[in-house]
Amino acid sequence: MQTQSHTTTDRHGYSLRFSPFEANHMLLATSQLYGLAGGGSLFLLAKNSTKDAQLSINEQNITELCRLEWSDGLFDVAWCPYAADIAATASGDGSLQIWSGLDVESVVTEQTPKQPLICLQEHKNEIYSLDWGEKWNYHTLLSASWDCTLKLWDCNRQNSITTFVGHNDLIYCAKYSPLIANLFASVSTDGHLNLWNSLDFAGKPLMSIEAHASEALSCDWSHFDRNVLLTGGSDGLIRGWDLRKMRTHIFELYSGEFAVRRLACSPHSATVLASANYDFTTRIWDLATGVSAQEVNAQHTEFVCGLDWNPQRAHELADCGWDSVVNVYTPKCLT
Repeated sequence: MQTQSHTTTDRHGYSLRFSPFEANHMLLATSQLYGLAGGGSLFLLAKNSTKDAQLSINEQNITELCRLEWSDGLFDVAWCPYAADIAATASGDGSLQIWSGLDVESVVTEQTPKQPLICLQEHKNEIYSLDWGEKWNYHTLLSASWDCTLKLWDCNRQNSITTFVGHNDLIYCAKYSPLIANLFASVSTDGHLNLWNSLDFAGKPLMSIEAHASEALSCDWSHFDRNVLLTGGSDGLIRGWDLRKMRTHIFELYSGEFAVRRLACSPHSATVLASANYDFTTRIWDLATGVSAQEVNAQHTEFVCGLDWNPQRAHELADCGWDSVVNVYTPKCLT
């Protein structure tokens, strides 16, 4: 397995996302001191390509194109789905930042602004999850916070549209459904999976179920079956759910004795998913072959926190962790 890597010294990785426009580019959200104190940095990274030859990118590794600083830790990042140079980040100070100039032309001409275009602040505690709506919700941002609330934002307005209340503890993850308009899911350390309608301005959940007996830290939707979503917990379990029968999970995977920090359903295969884990591993699953992980990659020396599939390259995966290392590779089981 050929792996390209990059180290962000003194910055610990929390989240990374491939660009939906440029296959070689990704954004990495990081924090100082493991997110416990200090500032945060947003990195625009690139793999080698002939298109980026003007940037003198090393063929074997990933190169830092641009770095932007924030006064508190950055815990999540999301690309704007309709503008190739714009992205948003979520911070430990309870604010969202919208950045611009995250493209090669702006980097080469040194036109990337050092400060965000907009800063949105209403949450009272850390924001650990951020999702930028696509298709039906392309102009909206969804934030999930440790203040036990979620907020829906219009990226052109300074104030939130709706505050959603329904969890009793820290919210770690919230994701829009890619296949059902106005539906999103969230998970919390209260162990519950909540489903919401983004157009319900009363801000109450459509449904709430106990997904895990312990903390629920991650969730993701299938890109192929509109009824299927996954949750991951501190119990090391990944559970699959069907919107048509939510009384109990439809499958369960064991991802080790430590927490499942992030989940990513493949955009290229209906049965493939990946998990980022607190046992320092990234695991690849193919539900078509059974409930055992097809591959366990132990390339990190600390918690693995960030995970994303490249939407433009089949089966290419990136992960990042508290060891300050970013890896990009295609799992052996998928080659």
